[in-house]
Amino acid sequence: MKKIALITGATSGIGKACARKFAQGGYDVIITGRRAQLLADLKKELEAIGVRVLALAFDVCNRKAATAAIKSLPLEWQQIDVLINNAGLALGLEPEYEGSFEDWDMMIDTNIKGLLTMTRLVVPRMVARDSGHIINIGSVAGDAAYAGGNVYCGTKAAVKAITDGLRIDLAHTAVRVTNVKPGLVETNFSNVRFHGDDARADKVYEGVKPLTGADIADVVFYAASAPAHVQIAEVLVLATHQASGSVLHRETKK
Repeated sequence: MKKIALITGATSGIGKACARKFAQGGYDVIITGRRAQLLADLKKELEAIGVRVLALAFDVCNRKAATAAIKSLPLEWQQIDVLINNAGLALGLEPEYEGSFEDWDMMIDTNIKGLLTMTRLVVPRMVARDSGHIINIGSVAGDAAYAGGNVYCGTKAAVKAITDGLRIDLAHTAVRVTNVKPGLVETNFSNVRFHGDDARADKVYEGVKPLTGADIADVVFYAASAPAHVQIAEVLVLATHQASGSVLHRETKK
């Protein structure tokens, strides 16, 4: 029987890349996200590889919908071997004293509470059978704040603390916990952050070769593929010319 991976936020970026990587690696996959049509398109693509795919359209911020979705899993889908808590976003780059209440709520509800909800819904079955792996997508932003990052950095610092706490809580089991912390990754992340301002989003990647979603998916799959006695607790993944969340060398046009 193939292993099963559940990926949240699978309709784009790192989540979509993880779904592809795990399907290519022989996993059956449960893909979740808010946009049903994008999930349906990805389901069709992955099934062509020859794996089973279950698409669940819901927002991790909606605890009732998330609970209903997980409770609705058919018996053959209930043994989730890898949970990838990827759903997350950044909104705005204003100073904290000028930030948007709505943006703050969305980041906290998605990046922290959504991750906690999915962990609470999926992990008990892993504990019961003494097997499984939770991989949370954190960020270099969780290591230190950067200008304008305030609340987003706070949510990713929370992901680090929550991940570390879960690892402690599961130390008596064979369930593993990993925090993958990407640096600059070119996805629709910046477009979302700037509320659809393409020009502003494009400037984020000027003068540097950023990571891709596939780069991060490779690391996630590597962590999941380690021998059962090996727990990769944390991985920081940066572009070659990025030194930290706030130090990035950009090539200037000549």
